[in-house]
Amino acid sequence: MKTSYRLSKLTKSDKPAFVSLMSRAFSRDPFFLHVFGDSELDHTARKSVTAFLSFLFDKSFLFHEEVWGIFDEDSLLGTYVVEKPQTNKHSNIKGGLLLIGRLIPLVFQLSGKTLILLNSYMRITRSAAPPWNHHYLIMIGVKPEAQGKGVGKTLMQHLFQTIEADHESQGIALDTEKKENVGLYQKLGFTLQEQTKIDDIPVYCMVYQKNR
Repeated sequence: MKTSYRLSKLTKSDKPAFVSLMSRAFSRDPFFLHVFGDSELDHTARKSVTAFLSFLFDKSFLFHEEVWGIFDEDSLLGTYVVEKPQTNKHSNIKGGLLLIGRLIPLVFQLSGKTLILLNSYMRITRSAAPPWNHHYLIMIGVKPEAQGKGVGKTLMQHLFQTIEADHESQGIALDTEKKENVGLYQKLGFTLQEQTKIDDIPVYCMVYQKNR
C-alpha cells in the first residue's frame, strides 16, 4: 500500500462515502442480491440498499460499534464496521430508544419480505456466535478500483491489533455468504464455526480466537 494512505475512524460526515462504497462493494454479494435485488440494474433495489446501509451507519453511532476506513487523501478506499464486546447497559438503553426513531422510516423504505430476511439473518448468525467475549465484524468492504492493493488486508490487520490490545476481547466472529471468502479467512487464522442457510443462500459463520 502507498505510504500516503490514512487509516482512521469514520465520523458522521463520512456517511455518504461509506454508503456509496459499501453499495458498490456488496452489489454482487449473494445475500444482498437475494434480499434487495440487483442494485446495479433496479432502481428500487438501489434505494433499498442505500436505506439499509444508511441505517447501519447511523446504528454504529448509537451502539457499541466503530467504523474504520482507509483513505487516499479524501477518497475512502475501504471500511469495516465492528461491534465491540464491552457493553454499557445505560448507553445501550439510550441507544435503543434513539434507534426506534431511526427504525420507523426504515420500515417504510424496505419491503416486509426484506425485513423478515434481515431479521432471520441476524437471529441465525448471532446464535452461531461464540460464547466468549469477542468483536463481531459486521461488514468489511473495499472500493472495486482499490481491490487487490492490500486495502482489505490492512483493515484486517488493524482489527487484529485492536483485539490484541483489548483485554476484554478473546477474538473475532464474522459471517460471509461467499464460499471463496472462507479460504481467505482461514489463511488469516479463522475457523469455520458453523455452516447454515437462509433460504438457499449459504452462510458461513467463522471465528478467530486469540491466545490459542
